[in-house]
Amino acid sequence: MTTWQKSILGLFALLLNACTGLPEGVKPVTPFASERYLGKWYEIARLDHSFERGLSQVSATYSMRDDGGISVINQGYDAADQEWQLAEGKAYFVNGDNQGHLKVSFFGPFYGSYVVFGLDQADYQYAFVAGYNHDYLWLLARTPTVSDAVKQDFIKQAQALGFAVDQLIFVDQSQSPTPNQK
Repeated sequence: MTTWQKSILGLFALLLNACTGLPEGVKPVTPFASERYLGKWYEIARLDHSFERGLSQVSATYSMRDDGGISVINQGYDAADQEWQLAEGKAYFVNGDNQGHLKVSFFGPFYGSYVVFGLDQADYQYAFVAGYNHDYLWLLARTPTVSDAVKQDFIKQAQALGFAVDQLIFVDQSQSPTPNQK
């Protein structure tokens, strides 16, 4: 292998790993219990990004995979098209299952970080989640709504970590067309 080929391969590996890294200042929750995290979560708030743009009633359902990873099913309602959007993926722990840092893929070999940096440790009723940089941020909950106190705590922590909280979208969970069932 030539030096040029080694350099290209190294750059490719670096780019793949960069997407599974941590945003500056964000530390994953430890301890983390994957079995308690499994099940359905509702998206309460997010920063805008193309793959969820315009969606309401967004939820994520997590279950164990036979290979030790986690199956991910995301769905949301696109009111403009009057249809449900569904994405299926897989996730694996980056540094062991005791830490809330996973890599998730919806597109073949490409993974992105899923970093749980805030969590209701008592009951696992809400979670603060980031991607690999400060452009990706979510507030998830076991119920379609959360208290103002949880929202304010999320905003305060996210702002302190450098997220653009003034750009948060609070997801409409109020409509009720029949969702896809998987």
